[in-house]
Parts: sequence; structure tokens; C-alpha cells
Amino acid sequence: MDSLTPYCRELASPGIFQTALSIQIILGILLSYLPQHIRIIARRSSFGISPYFILLGVTSGTSAFANILVFPSTAQDVACCRDISGFACFAGLLGVFQMAMQWLAFFSILLLFVIYFPRATSPTDPVGSVSSTSNGPTYRTALIVTGICLLHALVTIIISLAVELRYPAAVATWANFLGILAAILASIQYFPQIYTTFRLRCVGSLSIPMMCIQTPGSLVWAASLAARKGWSGWSIWGVLVVTACLQGTLLTMAIYFEYFGSNNKGKAGHVDQTGEPDESAPADESAQQEPVHEERPSEETPLLQSQ
Repeated sequence: MDSLTPYCRELASPGIFQTALSIQIILGILLSYLPQHIRIIARRSSFGISPYFILLGVTSGTSAFANILVFPSTAQDVACCRDISGFACFAGLLGVFQMAMQWLAFFSILLLFVIYFPRATSPTDPVGSVSSTSNGPTYRTALIVTGICLLHALVTIIISLAVELRYPAAVATWANFLGILAAILASIQYFPQIYTTFRLRCVGSLSIPMMCIQTPGSLVWAASLAARKGWSGWSIWGVLVVTACLQGTLLTMAIYFEYFGSNNKGKAGHVDQTGEPDESAPADESAQQEPVHEERPSEETPLLQSQ
């Protein structure tokens, strides 16, 4: 123990409360995303979820995960694991596990979004739009979003490895850049979804329980990371504060449309929440009120009319 550096000595004695809270946050992240996964699978549709919300969310999560991986203190934690106990090493890397769980959970939403995206029924246009709400996203858009997310992750990995191996002095700068990029992407992540929910005036496949858990949970998670990384790790936990504020705005809107704006459902284009035309919706009022005029017989009317 005496041969340990002051940083490793502090890491070798993890606080029980901090460790328990960090483990609960990991479980909370997993449980918070499960309602969204289950809702998409149960409805067999990702209608109502903006592809740009998915794009920004995945790229933001990738940047945040890469940020904490290349952050200098994380390298110190890994180096200390050779001299401290396994439990202390596990406790010291809980912040990395938290970011990994968030990225994996949101990436799962991306996969479900593509798998259950409302498809076109025309065999001649398999990637065309089925949105009856006019100007809705197409399946081609969902595939492009998926490709961009995978490409962004690959480029981030390559640059991070290059900086670690060839420019170690620039690691902190690259980590802060990733943190700022994650914060920017997270800041604008919810605007496409807020616009989509406002335009559809319904929740669709978006999960309210997920947001109910994540909105306060993000603030608790930010506080936990701030206590672990300090003010120097602002690029890590600051993104969570921004996310919590914007997600709270979306949550308020979703609750209003789900429980107080039910009269607006089904009126815009008669589309149900699965993205298909609502057959139970009433026909156009002008069509209902239009009287049917039967053709009266005249001198030119044939005696035997075809059926």
C-alpha cells in the first residue's frame, strides 16, 4: 500500500455509498431504457420516433463514451488496477461502465427503430414512405441514419487510437473535444423529437415511463460523475445536465398529448399511432354531408340497365 501513488491510494479505498450509488445508476440506466424497448417491440412499430432524434442520440452517446474512455483520469484508473484489489478497480471504473450501458441501451433503440420501422406496402418501392401524415420519414432515411451512426463510431475509434498512440500529449484536448461534441449533440438531440411529437400531437412509440425515469436520473448521474471526476470533468457530466433539461421539456409535452390532448388524436390525416391509416376514423365531413343524387329516368334511359 505504501508503494501506491496518492491517486491510487485514494482509489484503493472506495466509499461504500459512492460505489452503491454508482451500481444503482447502472441498473437504473438499464431499467430506464427497457420501457422504450418493450414499447417498440410490443407495438411492432417505431412510429412517432424521429430518426434525427435517434441519430443525434447515438452519436452523442458514442462521443460521451469515447470521452470517458480517453479521459486522462480513466487511464490512471486502469493503471492503478494492477496494484489495487479487484473490487476497488471495479469501483473505480464504474463511471466507464455507466457510459457503456447508456451507449448500449440507446444503440439498441436504433436497432429496434430500423427493424420495426413502418415499411412501404408497394413491392416496386420497398424503401418508400408509408407515412400517412405526409412528408414523414422514409425507410431509406432510417437506413441512412444507421449508416451514419456506424460510420461516426468507426471514425471516433480510429481517431482516438491514433491520438493515444501518436499524440499522447493531445489526449486531454481530444477528450474535451469529444465531451463538447457530445454536449452539443445532446443539446439539439431533443429538438427533432419535440417537433415530431408536436406535429403528430401524439406520443406514438415514444415511452413516457422511460423519460419519467431518465429525467431525474440524469441529474443524479451527473452529480455522481461530478463527485467522481470533479470540476475538471465538466465535459463528462455537463452533457447529462443539458439532457435532463431538454428531456423534461419533451416529457411535459408527451404527458399533455397522451393524457390531456386525446381529442386531437386521429384528426390529422386519420393516422393511428402505428403509422397506418386509422380505419375507425370518421370519413371527411364534406363527404358525409354530400347528398347522393340518383339519376332520374329520361327518354334516353335504356329499359334494361346493366347491373
